Amino acid sequence: MYSTDTLTDERTLVLRLIDGDKEAFCELYAAYKSRLLYFAMRFLKSREYAEDIFQDTFAAIWQGRSFINPDASFSSYVHTIMRNRILNQLRDLEKQEQLHAHILSQAVDYTNDTHQTIMLNDLRDLIRQAMQRLTPRQREIFQMSREQQLSHREIAEALGISVYTVQESISTSLRTLRAYLQQHSVTGVDAILLLICLQAL
Repeated sequence: MYSTDTLTDERTLVLRLIDGDKEAFCELYAAYKSRLLYFAMRFLKSREYAEDIFQDTFAAIWQGRSFINPDASFSSYVHTIMRNRILNQLRDLEKQEQLHAHILSQAVDYTNDTHQTIMLNDLRDLIRQAMQRLTPRQREIFQMSREQQLSHREIAEALGISVYTVQESISTSLRTLRAYLQQHSVTGVDAILLLICLQAL
């Protein structure tokens, strides 16, 4: 349970967030990261999935900050957004697996290697195209995160920018990539597949 002082401090941060205070946003981001990642990993069984959904959740919170009710529980608000994104991700993954299973079951000489080769070749081509939709800085930050496995803080220090800027850039890049892939009938593509394909480019 949270103490009265803790809830008061959090409400103060939420009020600052509503006013567009980026420092308050970062404090809330840091305060909720561990517990929300744990919450997401219980369902998704993947740190990468959980990280992406967490980032998307807080990107949505920032974008919709003016609609937040400061008198309501911020914790419940955040968990509701996170839960809905987890459910959507699970539904997308299930549909994607069913689609691939159906297509590949039609192949005469289907093997596990064939399955992986088809998936990677198709995704590799699509992701090459999708990456061109990012700005040069977004590509740089995204690749430092996915290829070099650098933390947000390490990227921020290397590029001389804020951690918040790194977080925003990665969230925007993921939305751009997913939107492009969904336009080409590829749904439920997560950070693991993106990482595999980016490393193989």
